[in-house]
Amino acid sequence: MAAKADNKKTAPAKQAAAKQAVAKKATEKERTPYDIVLMSRDKNRPTAVKYIERIVEGFIELKGDRGFADDPAIVGGIGRIDGMPVTVIGIEKGVDTADKLQHNFGCTSPEGYRKALRLMRQAEKFGRPVLNFVDTSGAACGIGAEERGEAEAIAVNLREMAQLGVPILSIFIGEGGSGGALGLAVADEVWITETSTYSVISPEGCASILYKDPSKVKEAADALRLTAPELYKRGAVERVIEEKEFGDAFFAQLKQDIAAFFREKNGIAKEERTQARYARFRAF
Repeated sequence: MAAKADNKKTAPAKQAAAKQAVAKKATEKERTPYDIVLMSRDKNRPTAVKYIERIVEGFIELKGDRGFADDPAIVGGIGRIDGMPVTVIGIEKGVDTADKLQHNFGCTSPEGYRKALRLMRQAEKFGRPVLNFVDTSGAACGIGAEERGEAEAIAVNLREMAQLGVPILSIFIGEGGSGGALGLAVADEVWITETSTYSVISPEGCASILYKDPSKVKEAADALRLTAPELYKRGAVERVIEEKEFGDAFFAQLKQDIAAFFREKNGIAKEERTQARYARFRAF
């Protein structure tokens, strides 16, 4: 009976076993791109809320898009980093099952992107830099989201972020899936933790659509060039953040680096900063 039970592992159990095998690999060079994909989805990774708790002082959450509803997939508000007032926006996946359901697994709806834009416009009004934490497999894809203008909401964010008058920093802390991630990633710089990803489509989707074979997911991951070193090599990100362990030292260093980045960018004229941001994306 035990042997039969072993042969009938559930899909989540198999994925968990695969992630454990990845974790045992001794060096980064031994990891394949698909290994990194699995690590970016690891349920034990700190989510956006954890980053906010560890980096932002006196965080006050602000809700709603002032048009339709609040989207729990986006957690945003105001606080301070090293005494500096900032606006912080994060795509939150959730921790346990109930939390993930509440946050829709980090899949943002149109009202979520509009809430984010509302907070960014507010930041511009009061001269606060904007910090975005990105971790999503993609935008919400239900009928309701499409009816309420998902594509339009993302497109407006891209346009408005390109010309926002305050510094913007976007940090990828897990998955960076398609337009769902790009909707918060038109920034002066994009940083990524070393086992995060950023791509136009998931390896599973790529394998199904381009290869016509879902089993070719590893080949798709290789072809997508979605890992931090590949993204850095191609200029899609400016910094790869070494992880080691997500402990006190990691968050303390990241907080220090973010504060230094915003102080540097605050010293640059608005027109020069927005022109450089626009040129950054035109160069892709």
